[in-house]
Parts: sequence; structure tokens; C-alpha cells
Amino acid sequence: MPYAAFGLVMMALWIFCIVDVLTCEDHEVRHLPRIGWILIVLLIPTVGSLLWLILGRPQGARPQRGRPHPSAYGEYDRPGRQLPQNPDDDEAFLRQCRERAEEQRRIGKQQRIERESRERDLD
Repeated sequence: MPYAAFGLVMMALWIFCIVDVLTCEDHEVRHLPRIGWILIVLLIPTVGSLLWLILGRPQGARPQRGRPHPSAYGEYDRPGRQLPQNPDDDEAFLRQCRERAEEQRRIGKQQRIERESRERDLD
């Protein structure tokens, strides 16, 4: 049983190293070209995986792919942050809200009248 667990760990290490070699950029790989590391990891699974982790893998943290870069500004240094964000300070926004509310009231009143008219016709 312990041999089976060791085999699973070695296979997981091998698969991790294959994926890691394939996802690295060519200029990040150390000591050999990327295709050389792929061949070493594929042909000599355990030793090749360990060699990749020790000698070939890029040093330092790799940036996450698909995530946006952090802002160049700190949380409180963002330009425009000091501008008023309160809706009460924006007259155009308040006017638009009032107009929308009046339109919704008008539509609601019209629908209520139509519904009452239909109910009277059914009686």
C-alpha cells in the first residue's frame, strides 16, 4: 500500500512538472531550451521532474495570467477620488431620478385605470 501512495505522488509530480514546463515562457526557462526540459521530464519522469524543479524552473513568482495588473495608484491616491460621490451633489442625476419617478407614476396610474375599466366591462 505505501508503494501505491508513493507512485501516485510521483505521478502527480510528473504531471505537475509537464504542465509547468508547457506553461512557462521560453525566455523564463533556465539552463536549457524549453523543448529540452520537456524531453527530459517526459523521458526520465522522476529524475527529470526533480531536475526541472531545481534547475530549470523560473525563479521568483510568476505573474498570474488572466488577472488584471494592480492599479498604479494606491487606494486613497486614485485621481478623481476627491470629487463628490454623493447623489445629492449632482443636480442632473436628481432631475433624471425625478423624471423617471414621474414617468413610472404616470404609467402606473394608466395601468390602474385600464385594469378598473376591464373589471367594469366584465361585470
